[in-house]
Amino acid sequence: MTPSIPETPRADEALLGILDLLEIAGYDFVTPTPSTHRLIRERSASGDDVLRDIFGWVRPFRPDQIDGALFDLMRTAGLLVEDGASRYRSALRVSCLERRLFLHSAPTRDNDAVFLGPDSYRFARLLRQVLAAGSPVQRALDLGSGAGVGAIVVQDLCPDAEVHASDVNPAALRLVGLNARHAGLDIRTIKADGLPDAPATFELIVANPPYIAGDVGKTYRDGGDDYGAALALDWVRQCVERVTPGGRLILYTGAAVVAGRDVVRDALIALTTKTGLMLDYDEIDPDVFGRTLRQKAYRDVERIAAVGAVLTVPG
Repeated sequence: MTPSIPETPRADEALLGILDLLEIAGYDFVTPTPSTHRLIRERSASGDDVLRDIFGWVRPFRPDQIDGALFDLMRTAGLLVEDGASRYRSALRVSCLERRLFLHSAPTRDNDAVFLGPDSYRFARLLRQVLAAGSPVQRALDLGSGAGVGAIVVQDLCPDAEVHASDVNPAALRLVGLNARHAGLDIRTIKADGLPDAPATFELIVANPPYIAGDVGKTYRDGGDDYGAALALDWVRQCVERVTPGGRLILYTGAAVVAGRDVVRDALIALTTKTGLMLDYDEIDPDVFGRTLRQKAYRDVERIAAVGAVLTVPG
């Protein structure tokens, strides 16, 4: 998140006020890939929907283009970034997912950027496919929550559950709290690098970890070694010790395919063979982040697939 955004109760109320005004206005924006965003943002704004230009495409705007009340809320929230003479752009972005509005970072190179993008939509769809509405879950955790997509979707589907959201990034936890408040949901946030401290156990853990190799230091991209799978696999090993009997871990991640071999699937099969866990594995999208294959870390990789895995602890 842009460091200039004040972390005060007054700023938080202003951010919630912005979400309220956008919802009343029928705001709807689906976040594309960074490359698509760059391409569309370079085009001239049509002027048909100023709110989408400001909070979706993050285009520069003049104060007289929007309602004065909205401009005042943006100023109070610290969202106004100067962009030329008498022009501004928003320091945060707002996207619509599952009929909910989510505050998250505008396109930036900052290491603490709070990610929401096409993977978030696939992750939400996976959760909805796996979890039946009203699933009997008492305690759930969204591990590495980011903007809170996993936690909010789980709370929607499991209304009686105590849902926790953990993240190493304080900026993310702040936005999780605000996004949950706007949605009228009670999500409990925990600052943790990986799984929160024991002894807490959960009937459900969901995770959408970073999975890009060689992106050192970028909180929401760096997946570590093993072609970017190291972090995801480490989280799985930690989580299976904290899921109650009969409980599940739902993982959405990217898997490098090397000479036809899915390295994530092979690692999870080896783990389940050793531990007795049950595995349901699906390739959701066969080819994502194709441009990443130009990086040195992927010189042996033929494609990166988006995958979903459900690991069930025997009851």
